[in-house]
Amino acid sequence: MAALQGKRVAVLVENQYQEMELWYPVYRLREEGAQVTLVGPRAGETYTSKYGYPAKAEAAAADVRAADFDAVIIPGGYAHDHMRRHTAMVNLVREAHRQGKLVAAICHAGWMVASAGI
Repeated sequence: MAALQGKRVAVLVENQYQEMELWYPVYRLREEGAQVTLVGPRAGETYTSKYGYPAKAEAAAADVRAADFDAVIIPGGYAHDHMRRHTAMVNLVREAHRQGKLVAAICHAGWMVASAGI
């Protein structure tokens, strides 16, 4: 059995994300059995990386709850500057922290954590 079988992880996405900081965690977590959901401001919308690579949000931040996940991962790049403008995305991070969930911020994504008051 994979080490993370049954775990649910939200990976936040917005424009200008850093490719390796989004895709590497997504693929590795999935390889270990986690159910990974790309969460953006709008479900079904495609967000592009700093170099134009697409990532399609599978869920909107306003439509999910921290209780739906075991962890929230925030990739770096410049995406956090866009994420911080969406109240639902900030609230998701804040609530995950309040519930004792793992909140991981990669590189500059620490600004998103700061915006959530953590």
